[in-house]
Amino acid sequence: MKIKDIAKVLNAEILTDFSSEGTDIQYGFASDLMSDVLAYANSESLLVTGLNNAQVIRTAEMMDMDTVLFVRGKKPCKEVLELARENSVTVLATEYTMFKTCGMLVLSGMRGIESDE
Repeated sequence: MKIKDIAKVLNAEILTDFSSEGTDIQYGFASDLMSDVLAYANSESLLVTGLNNAQVIRTAEMMDMDTVLFVRGKKPCKEVLELARENSVTVLATEYTMFKTCGMLVLSGMRGIESDE
């Protein structure tokens, strides 16, 4: 899915945008535990989280993830957005819960990461 399509589906605000028109996110991974992101996510994933601090951006950077989506109306502070800009991470925010966000993304064609993939 393209960033603009994700934003449209979730009525999400794009807070930083480093995507190109060709950027296509294949997988979603949702967690508030950054240790789970480090253990199970991959670089082709959209990180969906309600955790709102700099560790989210640092984790995305470590995993070479290009895009982070904050749920439950969470919007990162200026310092977190600046860190995202420094690391070329696209940041979105939606009012939806994590459960509803993930369901809407799946219904729109995004896949999750499965252990057999």
